[in-house]
Amino acid sequence: MNGMAPLQDISEEELSLRHAALKQIKDDLLTNSAAPLWEYRKTNNFHPVIGEGSHAAKIMFVGEAPGENEAKQGRPFCGAAGKFLDVLLEHLRLDRKQVYITNIVKDRPPNNRDPLPQEIDFYSGYLDKQIEIIKPTCVVTLGRFSMGYLLPKCGLESELTAISKLHGKCFNGVFGDQSLSIVTLYHPAVALYNGSMRQVLLKDAEVLLTLLSS
Repeated sequence: MNGMAPLQDISEEELSLRHAALKQIKDDLLTNSAAPLWEYRKTNNFHPVIGEGSHAAKIMFVGEAPGENEAKQGRPFCGAAGKFLDVLLEHLRLDRKQVYITNIVKDRPPNNRDPLPQEIDFYSGYLDKQIEIIKPTCVVTLGRFSMGYLLPKCGLESELTAISKLHGKCFNGVFGDQSLSIVTLYHPAVALYNGSMRQVLLKDAEVLLTLLSS
């Protein structure tokens, strides 16, 4: 990434504290029977998908919810859409070890349907904690659901409109007591259904190069 460090300069002690805090999130979700998709997860022997990547990442990618492959493996973006996310990262000269990848909803909805409002309301609390712990300087929303949650969460509700108008844009917001840039991208899955969207996504992602070089 133009020679710039994509990771925060933090101590081993701080990294260890973050690791412990994120593990607590995982442990809580594993046993939280109040989760809206708890029964569906248990019935299908799925895993919750907490997140993956560096706990010192400056960039966090947030999708909408795990698919079947993700729920079986307990890893975010490990299916077909994840392969194109890897292409995006390579385009930015990054790899998964340098970013943090998660979803707003941590369990797979049945038949890959859209997340319901009550599911977003429940699982977004875990996402909030992840952002508070990792302290990224930039969150990249992948798709309309994470965009629709995080723009208002960061005081940018007035900017919210259709993703067809917001893709590839960067906004400066505030999350809690920290400044946070929000970059809005289409979900990588759109490139699987419409090959012409590949170049749109690759071009849109380049806003990250400009953002992190400033």
